Amino acid sequence: MRVVHINKSDVKGGAAVAASRIVSSLRGMDVEASMLVAEKLGQDDWSVSIANSRREKAKVMFFFLQEVAAFLPHEKSKTSRFAFSLARRGFNLSKHPLIMEADIIHLHWFNQGFLSLKGLEKIFQLGKPVVWTLHDMWSFTGGCHYAGSCEGYQKSCGSCPLIQDASPNDISAVQHGKKQMAYNNAPLSIVTCSQWLGSVARQSSLLKHHRVTSIPNPIDTDFYAPVPRQEARKRLNLPLDKKILLFGAANVADPRKGIALLLHALKLLSTRKHADQIELVIFGKTPPRLAEKLPFPARLMHYVSDADTLVDLYNAADVFVLPSLEDNLPNTVMEALSCGTPVAAFRIGGVPEMVAHGICGYLAAPGDAGGLAEGIEYLLFKCSEQACRENAREKVLNNFAPELVAKQYLQLYLQLLSEKGGDNE
Repeated sequence: MRVVHINKSDVKGGAAVAASRIVSSLRGMDVEASMLVAEKLGQDDWSVSIANSRREKAKVMFFFLQEVAAFLPHEKSKTSRFAFSLARRGFNLSKHPLIMEADIIHLHWFNQGFLSLKGLEKIFQLGKPVVWTLHDMWSFTGGCHYAGSCEGYQKSCGSCPLIQDASPNDISAVQHGKKQMAYNNAPLSIVTCSQWLGSVARQSSLLKHHRVTSIPNPIDTDFYAPVPRQEARKRLNLPLDKKILLFGAANVADPRKGIALLLHALKLLSTRKHADQIELVIFGKTPPRLAEKLPFPARLMHYVSDADTLVDLYNAADVFVLPSLEDNLPNTVMEALSCGTPVAAFRIGGVPEMVAHGICGYLAAPGDAGGLAEGIEYLLFKCSEQACRENAREKVLNNFAPELVAKQYLQLYLQLLSEKGGDNE
């Protein structure tokens, strides 16, 4: 069985990391899985880029810039620039050898100039089974990646709150209509990596008539594994006698990641007993002068590209905090839990499917900074530390181990191929 996965990058971004882990898990089950990308940044030989020359790489950038430029007239603010994708420009992947040879085509995240809606239609027209693992809501909205409180995707979009020229027939309504035409009679099966996203997808007008299955993302539990905390701290030159609170995201300033709520929670926490024992560690792209706004001593690690360092960070921490108000099945949460580190977060998206409240973490009401502060304090000073860490690791082993996830995908692939074979009889 040959399966080709399509994602813009192999390692850059949460969807890329998740997609690569799925491919690796499938290859561990002897599935001939490969990944077709625009940006190959990793070393895996199963990842193949469409852009291997300077000219082709320039074309990738050109398409990306065209996508950005096309949205600028509609842009409400810079913070929403990459929260909405038009999918007007992209490559024709339908004639690529990996696509032509594949038994199954498996889509992931392909926006920002890699695959357009027209290119997507050409893939559907091949007649091969197409699986699409959703890492956000874009597939069933008029263009936004997360809809927030808007429920326009349940009908036909329009009057989009993310654009400045919103109207009943705005770009979100137009793109929703184009997706409707592209999806009609497409050999498309949807996979969501959280049950939450699955339930939302089933409510959408675009996907409610398609098969929707929920399969979580896997994680390498042998690599993301507990190590002695003091040793991890020594390697990172972190204090051995402090309670370390860890926060990280690709872009810490992304409004969706909740930095404002985290700052509010930290200020509340700084007034509590034992506050002098807390130290922060933050990784990812950070806004200027962030350290000045923090009420605790902080170590800013910036972007961490070395996976071994990331494992040490999770193991060095007493608690990982996720203040996001919108998220699917965050890799950071799974990585922390796999290393035995409990998580404090809001009860949003797919997070409750990973974090068992009071068992391997703490879930506050969405947007409740006071509740998040209480959760951090509970996990740092009040819970049974050893039990919480063991429960975190056990949660991952029992639900997100690579072989468990790969078996679910393999079962879906076999079912789709069986159905296709029956159609041909």
